[in-house]
Amino acid sequence: MSTRSRASSGAGSGASKPPTPPGAGSGPTSGAGAAGAPGSFLAQPLRAGRLAAYALLFVLGAVVGVAGSLVQGGFFPAGLLLALVGAAGLFYGGSRVIGTRAGAVAPAAGWLVVVMLLTATRPEGDFIFGAGLGSYGFLLGGMAVAVMCATLGQGPQPSAPAARLGK
Repeated sequence: MSTRSRASSGAGSGASKPPTPPGAGSGPTSGAGAAGAPGSFLAQPLRAGRLAAYALLFVLGAVVGVAGSLVQGGFFPAGLLLALVGAAGLFYGGSRVIGTRAGAVAPAAGWLVVVMLLTATRPEGDFIFGAGLGSYGFLLGGMAVAVMCATLGQGPQPSAPAARLGK
């Protein structure tokens, strides 16, 4: 047996395997799918409570979209600011309450659906959004706020021991 094959098999070289960090084993409780272990949105089970929370945030996003559409047109400078602050509060609050970025995406999706439906004109010629600075500011500003709230970090992580071994 050559030195190379002994080193790759771990036999005879005197080298020991590095210790396995906690939670990195190969058992059924390792990885992001473990109960209680944090993971990405896709790794977490979709329970009825979580699904109801996302549905409620979607509906709240739709309500904020309708209210913001009316307020921004009625009271131009202050109404636009109020509409954008209200949307930002809902998006950011949803992210913090749920604890994932999907908490910001659900109300943003409801807001976007309603706002896009309100931009369409009816056959009678009625519309909510006129071609003006306030309307474009609300549309683009609301989308920018949704993206910012969905991509913000989730705050400080709980303290943990040093990541370096032996420290």
